[in-house]
Amino acid sequence: MGALYFIRHGQASFGAADYDKLSDVGVQQARVLGEALRSRLPKVDAVVTGTMLRHLETAESCLVGLGQRVGVQTMEGFNEFDHVEIVERHTPRYADPAVMQEELAATKDPRRAFQEVFTQAVGRWVAGGHDSEYRESWSAFKKRCLEALATLVASLGPSRTALVFTSGGPITAISQDLLGIPDEHAFRTNWTLANCGITKVLYSERGRYLSTLNEHGHFEGEHRALITYR
Repeated sequence: MGALYFIRHGQASFGAADYDKLSDVGVQQARVLGEALRSRLPKVDAVVTGTMLRHLETAESCLVGLGQRVGVQTMEGFNEFDHVEIVERHTPRYADPAVMQEELAATKDPRRAFQEVFTQAVGRWVAGGHDSEYRESWSAFKKRCLEALATLVASLGPSRTALVFTSGGPITAISQDLLGIPDEHAFRTNWTLANCGITKVLYSERGRYLSTLNEHGHFEGEHRALITYR
């Protein structure tokens, strides 16, 4: 069997001018992950990332920790959905970032307040009742992620090992499909995906199988301060 290790990117820069760039914690998470994978994966056949900066930076730091030089292939199919648009469609006044920042800053916990808005916005997107309002509907997003998975498996061939650096959305869509989870429950998985957590998918000529979901034991014990979810 072949094995695909889907890795959610390290912590991004929430609240900064460029969210897509890894935070210092995110860089450290990726390095620790790479070090933890050294004994588990003596040979990696391929490294794939989405095209987002946080995917590429996570791969770069992880490979340093892993101690392997592997060429990196980018695939747009593993990019995250447009969370900015999804929030704006749910709360149109948030099309002005200043309005959103002002309202969130006035709450006791801006991060929690944003998460509540985001959860509601994603629920609207997934429900499918407003697909025409989005550049990419939930169903189109799922199709894109599953097509990327199929393309990757076909390009690798049998019994290969690959690291795939991506975001929580593609991991959610792929896991949902493999487990047969209804759309309305898909994001119950997403909300608990840890930064630099591993979701392992096995593949063979018989099909694809979810082996592990959101594994992040490499951050327990001495590295427990590195467990983050956004």
